[in-house]
Amino acid sequence: MVTHTISLIINGTEEQLQVPSNMTLLHALRDKLGFTGTKNGCEAGECGACTVLVDGEPMNSCLVLAVELDGREITTVEGLAEDGKLTPLQQAFADLNAVQCGYCTPGMLMSATALLKRNPHPSQVDIQGALIGNLCRCTGYQRIIDAVLKASRNGGER
Repeated sequence: MVTHTISLIINGTEEQLQVPSNMTLLHALRDKLGFTGTKNGCEAGECGACTVLVDGEPMNSCLVLAVELDGREITTVEGLAEDGKLTPLQQAFADLNAVQCGYCTPGMLMSATALLKRNPHPSQVDIQGALIGNLCRCTGYQRIIDAVLKASRNGGER
């Protein structure tokens, strides 16, 4: 198997790693770098559990090869909080019990973070559109939408 040395900026820190040509970003993050907050769900781009931000835009990490992202900036759920302090979005998820089993939460947070950067005061319809690629089997979505709305009133993603 051919391997490549790539450089990724992950949560603000440059990481050099050797990856096989066929390794997805999902597996590079989890298996090579230990960022297990990015969840391995369907591996087909259907559930959104593996959503990360690539140069600030949400992307299903299971659908992109790590070698394609050489030199790019990746933000995982571990990169949201600063100095142990939750973002307003993370705090709103906790306050409104928008987490049940928690498996979808990292992907939801990443998609909602990107939305709030683009649109600091989204409507419920905007939020629904931004989260359409993220599936949740537990909370019924309303608490998640309410948390994003609350975060938009309390300072957004940061």
